Amino acid sequence: MSVDELTRAVDLLVRQVGHWQGPRWGAAASTGNTSRAALVHRLVQEIANRAADAEGRPRRTVPRLDNDLALPDQLRVVSADLVAAGAPAAVLADAAAEVTATRHAL
Repeated sequence: MSVDELTRAVDLLVRQVGHWQGPRWGAAASTGNTSRAALVHRLVQEIANRAADAEGRPRRTVPRLDNDLALPDQLRVVSADLVAAGAPAAVLADAAAEVTATRHAL
């Protein structure tokens, strides 16, 4: 069930932000003192870290691309990596909760 929860949470976030252009990405998130793009990139990095941990690989920095429009795709890729790594259900559930929290903070 956790795979489904993560997939659904990612799909909801991507649907929310997938049509955004530069100014919306650059706007401040509703929580903290950061842009929406920075908040989503932080989420991408956190999920990539969880995937690396699940695979027993060293963590690597996810590049911050010049175009914020790539962030939804980066989120989909690292989420798929986490699932493919065979992460435990608890890790997937935590990742889904983090995606949902980020979505609400946008």
